[in-house]
Amino acid sequence: MLDYIRIACAVPQVKVGDVQKNTQDICTRIAEADQQNVDLLVFPELALTGYTCGDLFFQDTLLTAARKGLREIVDFCASYPAVTVVVGLPVKLGAQLYNCAAVISGGKLRGIVPKTFIPNHGEFGEKRWFASAMDLRITNLDEADFPELTDRENVVVGTDCIFRIGDGTKLAVEICEDLWAPLPPSTQLALGGAEVIVNLAASNETVGKRTFRTDMVKHQSASCICAYAFCSAGATESTQDLVFSGHSVIAQKGKVLAQNEKDIDSDYMLITDVDLGAIRADRGQSATFRDAATAYLAPEDIFCVDCNAKALRSDGSLYPLVKRPFVPEARQARLARCRSIFQMQVAGLKHRLQTIGANAVVGISGGLDSTLALLVSVAAIKQLGRHATDVYGITMPCFGTSDRTYQNSLALMKLLGISSKEINIRNAVNVHFADIGHDPAVHDTTYENAQARERTQILMDFAGRVGGIVIGTGDMSELALGWCTYNGDHMSMYGVNCSIPKTLIRWIIEAVMEEPEFAAAKDVLADILDTPISPELLPPDEQGKISQQTEDIVGPYELHDFYLFYMLRYGFAPAKIYTLACRAFREEFPPATVKKWLLVFYRRFFTQQFKRNCQPDGVKVGSVSVGPRMDLKMPSDASARLWLQEIENL
Repeated sequence: MLDYIRIACAVPQVKVGDVQKNTQDICTRIAEADQQNVDLLVFPELALTGYTCGDLFFQDTLLTAARKGLREIVDFCASYPAVTVVVGLPVKLGAQLYNCAAVISGGKLRGIVPKTFIPNHGEFGEKRWFASAMDLRITNLDEADFPELTDRENVVVGTDCIFRIGDGTKLAVEICEDLWAPLPPSTQLALGGAEVIVNLAASNETVGKRTFRTDMVKHQSASCICAYAFCSAGATESTQDLVFSGHSVIAQKGKVLAQNEKDIDSDYMLITDVDLGAIRADRGQSATFRDAATAYLAPEDIFCVDCNAKALRSDGSLYPLVKRPFVPEARQARLARCRSIFQMQVAGLKHRLQTIGANAVVGISGGLDSTLALLVSVAAIKQLGRHATDVYGITMPCFGTSDRTYQNSLALMKLLGISSKEINIRNAVNVHFADIGHDPAVHDTTYENAQARERTQILMDFAGRVGGIVIGTGDMSELALGWCTYNGDHMSMYGVNCSIPKTLIRWIIEAVMEEPEFAAAKDVLADILDTPISPELLPPDEQGKISQQTEDIVGPYELHDFYLFYMLRYGFAPAKIYTLACRAFREEFPPATVKKWLLVFYRRFFTQQFKRNCQPDGVKVGSVSVGPRMDLKMPSDASARLWLQEIENL
C-alpha cells in the first residue's frame, strides 16, 4: 500500500588488493543493512578489490580472489534474502576483463552488469585494464569464466538487464562514467521500466566536483523520473595520485533525499526510503515519458530478470516527509518561492489588464486572500506605468464584519494609495431577505450566501461603471473544499489566487510586505497576518470579535492542503495519505482527528466539483492546480464512495 523501498549506500574501508578483508567488510554491512530493513544495498565500484589496483588487475591471483569473494558474498546473502545487494568487482569474460557490478537478489546471483563507458582521459586510464560492455559477446556466465559458481545458467550478463526485485520493483545498474555519457545507459533502462537506478562509482575528488556530481545525479533522476542511488569509493582507496571522497547521493525525481555530510568520507552506510508510488504516478501522467519510450526503445532492447525476491520491507519512515508540502521550510527558499509566485501572479494580471485596457476592482475584507489580491493588483497596475488609483478597492461591511477587519481594510486601501469606497450592504441584504421571505434571525446557509452574492453583484456592477474587471480573491484550498458561495465570492473576472493554497498565502504576503512599494502598509499587513481566518458572515461575539472561524467548520487548512497535495500530485490512496498525515502531524493531531477531516476533505472535494468546473481564468503557479482547463478534468457527478469506504475502514 505504501510503495516505499529502503535503499542504502555502503562505503566500507576498502584495503586495496586485500579481497578477503573487503569481502568480510561487505558481509558485515549486509548483515547490518538487514537489521535496518534495507531492501536494496549498493557498494562502490570494484569494492571487492579496490578501484586503485592498477596493473594488479592483470594478476590472476587478484581476479581469482575476487571470484571467490563474490561466491562467499552470494552464500552469505542466502541468509539475508530480503536484501538485494549490488557490489563491484573485476570479472574476466572470455579473453577480456570487465569492470562489473554483481546483482544478488533473493539470496542468489542474478546478473553481471559490465561498465559501458571506460574513461581514458585526464587522471583516468581504465582502458589499460578493462574492455567496454559494447565488446561483450555473451549473455550468460560460462563455467570457464566463473568456475567458483554452481548456478551459472541463471546469471545473465549485459547492460540491458532490468531486475525485478521485491514487490515487482524494477532495478537497473550503471557504473560511474556511464552517468557522464551524453546518453547514459540508465536513460534507456528507465524508458524500459527501471524505477530505481544504482550507480557503483569511484569518483575522485577535485575542487567543485562534489556539487557537479550531485547535480548530475539530480538531473538524471529528474529526466528519467526515477530513484537514483550513487555510491562512490571511499577515502581508503590508494592516495598515490588521487583522493577519493566516498560521496554517496540518493535522489528521487530531481530531489536529493540523502547524501553523506563529510567531504572526504569512508566506513559508513547512508540509508533512506524512496517513494515508488510518487515515481509511478509521475510516469503514468507523463505522455512525454511514454512517447520517448516508444520513440527510442524496441522490445528486444531490454531483458527482464525475475529475482523472486521477498516483499519490500520499507514502511517509508525514513522518507523526508514535510507537513506543508507547498511551503519550503528554509526561510531563504521560502522567500524566494513566494516572491517568484507573486511575480507570476502580477505578470498574469498585468497582461490581462493590458490586453483589455481595464482597471482593477477588488473587494477588500481585511482577510488574507483579499489582501494578497490587492497587493497583486497594485503591483500589476504600477508595472503598467499607471497610478495606484486605477485600482478600486471596495469594502462592504455587513452583519459579521468585525471592527478589526473593517479598520484594517480602510487603512490598507489608504496606505496603498488606491481608489477606495465603502458600501454597507446591511440594508440591501435585509431587503433581499424580505423579498424571498427569509427570517434574518435564522443564521443558515441562505443568511450567509445572500451576503456573499450581494458583494459580488456590487463588485461586478461597479466594475462596469469604472471600466474595470473584478479580481477574484478565492484561493485553491477554498476551491478544493468548495468553501465559497456559488456565483458569489466564487465568481470574478480573473482569479489571481486560484492556484495558491491557503497555507502559502500568508507567507507570500510576509515575503512581499518588505518591498518598498508596500513598506507604508507593513504594520497593517502584519496585523492582517495575525487575524483569524473567517468569512465573517455571522455576527461578532459580545466583545465584537470574530465568532465564525473557518477552520472550526471545515477543518485545519494545513491538513487539507496536505491531503490535496498528495491526492492530486501523486494520486495516492486515502489510506496512504492518512498514514503520512498521522506521521507528519503526530504532535498536532491524533489519528482520529486526521481521519475525521480526511472524510470531510473527500466528501467536499467530490461534491463541490461543479464550482471548480466553471471557475474564472487564473494562472497556474505550482505543480498542483484544481483549474478545469489546467490539471483537474473531473466530472461534477462522480461518486466518492470508493474513497470514503477506504477511509471508514481505516
